[in-house]
Amino acid sequence: MSAPVRVWLNRTYAENVFFIEQLRAAPRPVVVHATHGDPDSPVLAAADHGTPEPAGLAADGYVGYALDYCARHAIDVFVPQLHQLAIALARPEFEAIGTTLLCPPATAIAAFTSKADGYATIAGAGLPTPPWWRVRTPAELWHAVERIEDTGRTACLKPTTGAGGAGFRVLTREPYDARRLAGWDHRVQVEQVAAALAGGGPDGEPVDLLVMPHLDGPEVSVDCLADRDGSPLAAVGRTKEGRRRGFTTEECYLEPVRRLVRATGMAYLSNVQFRRLDGLPVVIDVNTRPAAGLHQLRLCGLNLPWDAVRLALGERPECSGAEPDVRGIEYTLVPGIRPVHPQQGPGRVSPGAQPAAARV
Repeated sequence: MSAPVRVWLNRTYAENVFFIEQLRAAPRPVVVHATHGDPDSPVLAAADHGTPEPAGLAADGYVGYALDYCARHAIDVFVPQLHQLAIALARPEFEAIGTTLLCPPATAIAAFTSKADGYATIAGAGLPTPPWWRVRTPAELWHAVERIEDTGRTACLKPTTGAGGAGFRVLTREPYDARRLAGWDHRVQVEQVAAALAGGGPDGEPVDLLVMPHLDGPEVSVDCLADRDGSPLAAVGRTKEGRRRGFTTEECYLEPVRRLVRATGMAYLSNVQFRRLDGLPVVIDVNTRPAAGLHQLRLCGLNLPWDAVRLALGERPECSGAEPDVRGIEYTLVPGIRPVHPQQGPGRVSPGAQPAAARV
């Protein structure tokens, strides 16, 4: 039997327990390391070696920690999420100790670190985006909202940096009343946002937001695997409308993604999200990392996490050039129960604690 491939996922979202499961489904043995700042992250329990990360490290200090971790554990492939840009800039140092970074080049990551810069990059590659305004002051906010409302649409906002929909709000002119105390409500009054902008952010720093039309309705999220030079090898769209999910290989979604990946050299795993504006697909977000829903592609016969690891090892995955048959596949998602490490003392976890079945 060939030697196991050692893969490390640093601080990442809980859904990556599915990423780990797909690595375990590989035809070769894989030993998974995971680190996280939250001792109760299920990713730690899902890994073969789950370790709490040191707290309070700035990007440079974290790179030093990561280099040491890779050297001590002979990591073959490192999948970074936290401090991804700083780690990508240190790629030669990781290669010198025998670790391959499974992430795009620093230039591609930097292009999408700010959503405003990302939209400029998307437009530069010839892809459509919704109209958007970068907003830092109350006057800029009112200008953007009025321009959007003049077209008969509702405005929304999100921070220029962030992930997972954090900070997303729909802007409304309606006053807050008792009806909005029931259920989920992401709406916020424009006047409240303007007042917040006037007050500035924490420590007086400026608030940096994007304002654009709110596009509801179906969403298509395209997962892409590309070679080290940014040549696309596989791309599939995941469709979402309410609870119902499915897949698409329509070229109106896949061709723009391939073009963007080539233009930016976005190697390995990335994700591009679309909604429709006036009936046409527009790009609303780009992720330079594997999406939380990547594991759903197993329903159409793909294991892109393992294919990406094979690329990092210098091999050619079987998915290259293949287009899966996605016709008729519809599904929904139901959350499940996941183990966490046992606690040691109030709110603490032993760095060496491992579920018995996971010890190697």
